Amino acid sequence: MFENADLMTAIITPFDDQGAIDYEALAEITEMLLAKGNRGFVIGGTTGETPTLTHAEKIELYTKFAEMVAGRAPVIAGAGSNNTLETAEFTKEVAQIPGVDAALIVVPYYNKPNQRGMIAHYEAIAEMAKFPLVIYNIPGRTGVTMNNDTVLKLAENPYIVGVKQCTSIEDLEFLVDHAPADFAIYSGEDAQALSAKVMGARGIISVASHIYCQDMRNMYDALNEGNYQQAGQYQRALTPKMAALFMYPSPSPVKAIMTLQGYQVGNPRLPILPLTAGETQNLLEHLGLNEAVSQGHLSREVTV
Repeated sequence: MFENADLMTAIITPFDDQGAIDYEALAEITEMLLAKGNRGFVIGGTTGETPTLTHAEKIELYTKFAEMVAGRAPVIAGAGSNNTLETAEFTKEVAQIPGVDAALIVVPYYNKPNQRGMIAHYEAIAEMAKFPLVIYNIPGRTGVTMNNDTVLKLAENPYIVGVKQCTSIEDLEFLVDHAPADFAIYSGEDAQALSAKVMGARGIISVASHIYCQDMRNMYDALNEGNYQQAGQYQRALTPKMAALFMYPSPSPVKAIMTLQGYQVGNPRLPILPLTAGETQNLLEHLGLNEAVSQGHLSREVTV
């Protein structure tokens, strides 16, 4: 399913001036990413502002997005919550959408289950939904960390096909060493993009690829060709830019830059606010784009 999907984008959800999902803008962004070498998508993830989407919006979004992608890349749809039964029921709905390949299921937040509770949560969803699941282990947002042994236990389940891991490089190394060969291991931390792939993970589920997709594709292509020095140069140049895109609550920085590039992405939904003029200026300074913006419209071909 994910064999060639080394660079995947956790795609934003564009909104129009009335706050509704802007499908024309989403199609334009999708085509841009595919043209620049993106090879897979997470729709309705953190970057897609899924906590602010209604049930009906999510089903419509996933359906229309799968039609846009049209089988050209794998599509993972966000379906997780901290309610096991609700997650299972929603995942069953998502499973009926043609072109959605798997569901992204976040480790339960707020409830703060222990490891046994996490295992029970995922096993119950797998049993009820009978659809490929990708674990989303992001302790910075959930308040709990799924241990490596728990990930490996769940990897034995035929319906649990991968993990988006937002922890340490050491955790990725352990999982690559011990997980089944067909279990798809992704880093969700942009700064780990190169090191994750070097050590044997499938690749990266990225936010920065909205802005730096071509550079990230070039980095992975250089690595695949054995040009490790060039790949390293790309990552070293990208890392501070990737960090800058998280200076403020995501996805407001990415949306701010894409707006300057002429994409109609709209503002984030509350409780995330758009950047102020001062915050935008600060972001541009960290990205090295001040001069480009001062000269007029920001190019859509931003590179490091």
